[in-house]
Amino acid sequence: MKHLAILAALLAPVPALADIDPSNWDAVTTEAEGQTVFWNAWGGSTTTNDFIAWVGERVMADYGVTLEHVKLTDTADAVTRVLSEKQAGEDDDGAIDMIWINGANFAAMKDADLLFGPYAEQLPNWAVVDVDGKTVQTDFTVPTEGYESPWAMAQVVFIHDTADLAEPLGSMQAIAEWSAANPGRFTYPQPPDFLGTTFLKQALVDLLDDPSVLSVPATDDTYDAVTAPLWAFLDDLTPTLWREGRAYPATGPAQLQLIADGEVDLAISFSPGEATAAIANNQLPPTARTFVLDKGTIGNASFVAVPYNSGSKAGAMVVANFLMSPEAQIRAQNPEILGYGTVLDMDALSAEDRAAFDALELGVATLSPAELGAVQGEPHPSWMTRIADDWMQRYGVSE
Repeated sequence: MKHLAILAALLAPVPALADIDPSNWDAVTTEAEGQTVFWNAWGGSTTTNDFIAWVGERVMADYGVTLEHVKLTDTADAVTRVLSEKQAGEDDDGAIDMIWINGANFAAMKDADLLFGPYAEQLPNWAVVDVDGKTVQTDFTVPTEGYESPWAMAQVVFIHDTADLAEPLGSMQAIAEWSAANPGRFTYPQPPDFLGTTFLKQALVDLLDDPSVLSVPATDDTYDAVTAPLWAFLDDLTPTLWREGRAYPATGPAQLQLIADGEVDLAISFSPGEATAAIANNQLPPTARTFVLDKGTIGNASFVAVPYNSGSKAGAMVVANFLMSPEAQIRAQNPEILGYGTVLDMDALSAEDRAAFDALELGVATLSPAELGAVQGEPHPSWMTRIADDWMQRYGVSE
């Protein structure tokens, strides 16, 4: 009987280890040492890829964490992978440890209980995040509730080559009129690319008299009437685009390359410092500048989230915390590196860190915070999902 009891004990299922407590930072860093974090993040920008590689060097040096950048073209691919693992019962040591995520993808993972947390507001560097002045606790109107942590601020700007388009254009209607007068000189990335869908959202926000209707979920009763101005706008704009709207650049960098090649004069960006960084890297001509629309442009934070079944949750939290550090934020805001906006509260920083931010030269093509003006909120994710699908049906016939 004794042998049977021992055998039964050996064959009994092993209980899953409890998740690490995010508020016990000493325990987090101890467990993180030696872990490998597979960060699934957009891989379409050399400068962003280089920044992520630098983050990997720093977390290895300070915490013994290995960071592997898994380059994505579509964040939805990572969401699908985690969902497939859950459906297959792979609840421990999943393939993905951290995701650069926003909007509909975050909402989908949160609704499906695919995220670890809450963790973000227990990280040490949360103490210096600008909770009051920046949208770091909601993501496309969805409360984050600590299930993702911010690491960059973004706002829509339009990049123009002043050698050919001298003056800013103050509205989407003005852009359409300019494009009609200068056919073939404007385009935007093809949805579902993030920047392509951002252009659609920005157009709708600017065209509506009251964009606050976009802050609540789209319904069958409201969708057609609210989006009608967008389709009318695009019906007029599309034939005037580069290649008459029969082809689109696949990504934001491909769009900028068209400016560099002299094929177009205007592009959309979600990084106010991107033009300056691109000039410094010889990716754009020195005559490139940026502008925003008169009614303001959409702004949001970039976040990272940790899947529920990550086997390196402690390591992922170490990376997430480092991304919010003054050191990483200063480097990210440097226009020669990324030119991203910071999520930090300057008043919460040390005098030394504030001085380091103040010393940054934003560059000739970067608007100051005052010049960026009003920030328009992101629509609820349900709008973008339907709009992107409709765009593909109406215009997604590019070759």
